[in-house]
Amino acid sequence: MTRRRPDAILISMKLEKAAKQLEALGNPTRLKVYRTLVRAGHGGMPVGRLQDKIGIAASTLSHHLHRLILTGLVSQERQATTLICRANYEIMHELLGFLADECCADAPAAASGEAAA
Repeated sequence: MTRRRPDAILISMKLEKAAKQLEALGNPTRLKVYRTLVRAGHGGMPVGRLQDKIGIAASTLSHHLHRLILTGLVSQERQATTLICRANYEIMHELLGFLADECCADAPAAASGEAAA
């Protein structure tokens, strides 16, 4: 049995997490929901206003929000009778950092924007 190095295990776990998050964002409706919440800022947006802004049925929005919540990209908080949805900026930055650090690690020209020779 081959033992993997701890850093290889950590990279594998990060890959799995990033893949799930990117899969969730791979749906155009979910990406639109997520983009709307990111643009709403840290205060988030009531689910009713989000539904009006996106223009989809409540059940459809609920399904898409559930997928985004499962990946940690979105959170919800009840404030009295209002359900507030928020983008999780920390998770967003982790995902973007992972893509920049891990996916571009061996390509300094691509990471810095230089043209390949």
